[in-house]
Parts: sequence; structure tokens; C-alpha cells
Amino acid sequence: MNLTDQLLAAISMYGLPVFFGVIVVAAVGVPLPVTLALVAAGSFVQLGEMRLWQVIFVGSAGAILGDQLGFVIGRWGGSRIENRIRKSKAGAEKIARAHAFAKKWGAFGIFMSRWLVTPLGPWLNLTSGMTDYPWPRFFIWCALGEILWVVLYVMLGKIFSGSVQALVEVLGDLGWVLVGIIVAAVLLWWLARSLTVGEEARTAAKRAT
Repeated sequence: MNLTDQLLAAISMYGLPVFFGVIVVAAVGVPLPVTLALVAAGSFVQLGEMRLWQVIFVGSAGAILGDQLGFVIGRWGGSRIENRIRKSKAGAEKIARAHAFAKKWGAFGIFMSRWLVTPLGPWLNLTSGMTDYPWPRFFIWCALGEILWVVLYVMLGKIFSGSVQALVEVLGDLGWVLVGIIVAAVLLWWLARSLTVGEEARTAAKRAT
């Protein structure tokens, strides 16, 4: 059995405690198939092996707790952790992406990284702590995003209970498609705004002359 099969078997056998632990550990940054775990939990709900409200509550609590742990590690580890991460090329790139994403999107970026751009989530937790981002604001946007993430994937797993693996693969591709659509929309808005401002400036210049 591979890691994914072992994970699903453990959740099926031991239920919510293992589910909670997997969500917490993944939110801190350990690479586990957590999206599959959520979808599988939704499937178990459909099969009557778990209760929906318990899965959503435990999943959301685990994700929020893991995020706070990552934030605390970044806050107290600070530059020492960042310097250690930057020793590897992959780590340096991920830290740089997280910094750029946070600078561009701010609090909304924290929300987006919980449920849409999920690979950046753990890194954004660390960088938020490193940069002394206000914890109350981090917690609120983090909680909102994680609850949405858990509800979305658990409900999809419940609805499409018979096609869990295929659904996860489709959602993985769809996530990056949505990111591309959002980026394209932002660029179009910026271009339209720039053209409008430029036209207003030319009109004002003509009137002044």
C-alpha cells in the first residue's frame, strides 16, 4: 500500500482522530494528500460511516490549528528559519512566492491560500509570522478560508462519493485554472484602469491648453 492508501485506510478504521491529525500536520507544512482526505471523508459521510457536522467541525478546527502553529513557528523562529529554508533552491523559491503573494493580495491572499492556492498556504503561514503580520487579522481570514475549504471538498466528496480519486485529480487541475482566470482578470482590470487614467490625463491636458 502506498501512503495515500494507508492514509485512507487509517481514516476509515480510526475515524475522526486520525482525520484531525492529518489535517493539522498538513496545515503545518508536511506534504500529505490532505485534499484527498477531505474528499474521502465526504464519501464516508455519504456511506454513513461519519457524520457531516463532525467532519466539517473537526476538519476546520484541525486546519485552523495547523495554520496557527505555522504562524507561531514563523513568529518565534523568524529569520533563523528563513535562512535555513533559503539554503535550498526549492525552499527559497517557495518563500519568495509566498512573500510576493502576500505583498500583492494582503489579507485576501491569506483567505485565497486556504482554499484555492493551497500549496502556498503553509509557506504563507510562516512568512506571516516572520513579518509580524497582525495575528487577529491572520486568524480571521485564515478561519474563513479554511472553513470554506473544508465545506467545499467534503461536500464534493459526499456528492461524488463513487469517484473520489478522479474528482481529486480534476480539482487539482481546476484549481490552477481558476488561479489563471483570476490573474487574467486582474491584469485586464489593471490594463483597463491604466487606459482610462491615460485618457483622462490626455483630456485634462487638452483642456488646460
